[in-house]
Amino acid sequence: MSLRLMVRAEAEQDLAEARDWYDRQQAGLGGEFLTGVEEMFDRLRDSPQLYAVGYKGIRPARLRRFPYVVYYRITDKAVEVVAVLHGSRHPRVWRTRA
Repeated sequence: MSLRLMVRAEAEQDLAEARDWYDRQQAGLGGEFLTGVEEMFDRLRDSPQLYAVGYKGIRPARLRRFPYVVYYRITDKAVEVVAVLHGSRHPRVWRTRA
């Protein structure tokens, strides 16, 4: 099953902030971060049920190389990305978006 991926505006902002932070640490690292996120997005499109259901139907999917978590839900028509946050952030940050 391959679903359409929908990234909410708040998640897009999360990605931009993380990319910029990584680029300030080392040139090109922000691009590597986005590549890791795109790989996760591909996995979610192809196998959205791969990760366990959590609070309000939101599923957390941890990136492999970077300490970030993609929070998403499965709807009838798409995989909806709610947030992309550092793994040490308090869950209340993304829960307000659910």
